[in-house]
Amino acid sequence: MELRLDAIAHSYGETEVLRDISLQIPDGRIVCIVGPSGCGKSTLLRLMGGLEQASTGRILQVGDTPEKCLNPLTYVFQDFALLPWRSVRGNISLVLEDHALPTSESNGIITDVLARTRLTDFADALPKQLSGGMKQRVAIARALAVNPAVMLLDEPLSALDSQTRELLMDDLVQLYTREPFTAVYVTHNLNEAVRLGHAIVVLSRRPGRIRDIVEIPEPLDSRHRGDPALEARQSHLWDLMREEAQAADEELVDV
Repeated sequence: MELRLDAIAHSYGETEVLRDISLQIPDGRIVCIVGPSGCGKSTLLRLMGGLEQASTGRILQVGDTPEKCLNPLTYVFQDFALLPWRSVRGNISLVLEDHALPTSESNGIITDVLARTRLTDFADALPKQLSGGMKQRVAIARALAVNPAVMLLDEPLSALDSQTRELLMDDLVQLYTREPFTAVYVTHNLNEAVRLGHAIVVLSRRPGRIRDIVEIPEPLDSRHRGDPALEARQSHLWDLMREEAQAADEELVDV
């Protein structure tokens, strides 16, 4: 399944946040969205996920969902959103409990995503026992458990230190390489975008409009830190954003 955005615009009262966004999220690809602070990246993701209704325009789900898809769209949030009183297994099972699955099928799904995210040995641990990186692995495993058509990731690594971020990027690449998925990945980190994105959508400052879409043809598993080609693309993205990022940083906030 792919998502198609047709002339999306959105406002909060008198504040225009997004303007004339037309975009395609192809099946089996990761599309990253970058742009200056306040440009509407997270708002656009909420519109895609149905958490808010666009002021104008349409968002279409086109094509079939994957086999055994329980939720067409699912989120991975920046703050992990784990229930502290539930174990790793319990947090993953939460998203399956409304689907009336046989116990054997539910257990099989949980066992599978624990293995895919290297969490098998931590299934009975509580969130307070886990590092930030491990907590985000649980959140990713929970998203994978419903076999979504499209994963929506809202700055999932921004709360982590740089070393843990590198490890999680490696994990996401390995997950995709073993079993490709479709995702929209919002980030302010250009290194994440060039490591993980098949295409990078650059938004302007508010109201967010599409300034450019940068394609990265290299396979995810061939991209490595320090790769001159990736560093050149990261530099190109920053050139596209620099002036507007500075203007956004100096903009006064309405209170």
